[in-house]
Amino acid sequence: MRQQTIVLAAAALLLAASAAACSSGGSSGSGGGEASTPPPATAGTPSPSANPGGARVIASGLAVPWAVAFLPGGDALVTERDTADLLRVSPSGQRQRIGKVPGVQPEGEGGLLGVAVSPSYATDHLVYLYFTSASDNRVVRATLDGSLGAPQPIVTGIPKGPNHNGGRLQFGPDKMLYITTGETGDGPLAQDKNSLGGKILRVTPDGKPAPGNPFGNRVWTYGHRNVQGIAWDDQGRMFATEFGQNTFDEINRIEKGKNYGWPEVEGVGHRKGFTDPLLTWSTDEASPSGLAYADGSLWAAALAGRRLWQVPLHNGRAGRPVAHFESVYGRLRAVVAAPGGTLWITTSNRDGRGDPAKDDDRIVSVPVR
Repeated sequence: MRQQTIVLAAAALLLAASAAACSSGGSSGSGGGEASTPPPATAGTPSPSANPGGARVIASGLAVPWAVAFLPGGDALVTERDTADLLRVSPSGQRQRIGKVPGVQPEGEGGLLGVAVSPSYATDHLVYLYFTSASDNRVVRATLDGSLGAPQPIVTGIPKGPNHNGGRLQFGPDKMLYITTGETGDGPLAQDKNSLGGKILRVTPDGKPAPGNPFGNRVWTYGHRNVQGIAWDDQGRMFATEFGQNTFDEINRIEKGKNYGWPEVEGVGHRKGFTDPLLTWSTDEASPSGLAYADGSLWAAALAGRRLWQVPLHNGRAGRPVAHFESVYGRLRAVVAAPGGTLWITTSNRDGRGDPAKDDDRIVSVPVR
């Protein structure tokens, strides 16, 4: 069913005059994909001396921080894509390297990607990781009790490639684990309900197909190119960001068993059997990655767009989007609702498509407004 579709062509709201390093990373027509990390920068446009809009830098000097998930005590687990390091970062900025996750083989857009914390972490101490191995993309889980235990695979055989590896992990309100995957540049995989590529998967905490899945396997929705962010509003409605190809990036309202059109449709198609987006952008405005819900709005981190998009929701429908921090921090990768009513965003300026500042990459805490 088609929701409200908004094509953004207006100028974004600029919240600060100082600009951090950024480049035209969306010009390749790949929807803002990335290459591997270059050597650490020794020069670049310096970041703003005063953080705009009440923002506060939590950590700096990171290498492609890809995902953030909060532990019950308020510290966050942070993955670095290309180093395969799992970090623990406190709200005050203290940083601990938990260790390098074994089995990760970074390549192109692949590496150590998503992280999720078990809803029962207080008793089971389990964390979940999505990464690229020598043979596939996979999801593993491990205990975290001072150090990281041996990772145990729970979902294997997700297609891997230089591009479009998906990688977001998050537990839904139903306490099932949702996994986003890409089609690795092989478009027909997205329409094959027996393939794990180009899908949103829904599994139990031990990786089995979740009860109530529409096709009797792990697939929840299909027809996706490269889903990079998922979130639920306070009514339990699910939303996802998705990279387009040359024309339109998307936010979709995700509903059980629906076909989101790729590779037959990019953006709004008005075609029977396909679900149109809730909202679209041009690829240079967005290349949307992480997604969060807070204070009545979706918040989407934009890579090529180099801004944080706020999309007000009204009973599940999109209001007029507003851009924050345009060109202030460069490419934005993750956005997560943090304890205490703020958002944590991560920069991705060292991913091979940015122009890193001396203190990149960063984690920045921003107030919700």
